[in-house]
Amino acid sequence: MTAGPSQMRADARENRARVLAVARELFAERGLEVPMAAIARRAGVGVATLYRRFPTKEALVLEAFTEQFDVCQAVFEEALIDPDPWRGFCTMIEKVCLLQATDRGFTAAFVASFPDMHSEVRDRTWQGFAALVQRAKDSGQLRADFSPHDLTLVLLANSGLAGVPVEVAVAASQRLVAYLLEAFRAGTSSLPPPVPLSLDLVLS
Repeated sequence: MTAGPSQMRADARENRARVLAVARELFAERGLEVPMAAIARRAGVGVATLYRRFPTKEALVLEAFTEQFDVCQAVFEEALIDPDPWRGFCTMIEKVCLLQATDRGFTAAFVASFPDMHSEVRDRTWQGFAALVQRAKDSGQLRADFSPHDLTLVLLANSGLAGVPVEVAVAASQRLVAYLLEAFRAGTSSLPPPVPLSLDLVLS
């Protein structure tokens, strides 16, 4: 006895939801290098079924992290409209680092260079961060020699918390970011010249 069309659609929806949930879990645990076969196995579907739904890993990553991409974009947008430029800058750094500390997969997805993925989102976010930096500088609260590329340094430092239990990672990330934000305040001693670091280095 075969299932009717409506039941098949329900099964397909359940399989899809299960695959996405498992993908998020495995990407968070192991990063984007996790094989598609491992995702299919844990989700209880065949590899062929997985590829029918998601022809490439890029397609699966984009779908798995759509909500997180939207959250990240919203963080930057909210920071840009904050009437206090320094508070907006600090809040953005805190929230992005918290996302990184609690979800390794999202960080990898965000900085990945998949050509058909979210390049427009990443480019728009990077432009927003540059504008956020300039606003904070213009307010006199962010040190003049801070470079947007320093965001990569922040993420590299914070990435050491990957794999640490979540409750520890959250507390440690908050403390690290507090240290860094104090160093970013205007009026502190001068720094060596900024280095043009790509976000892709966070994956190295």
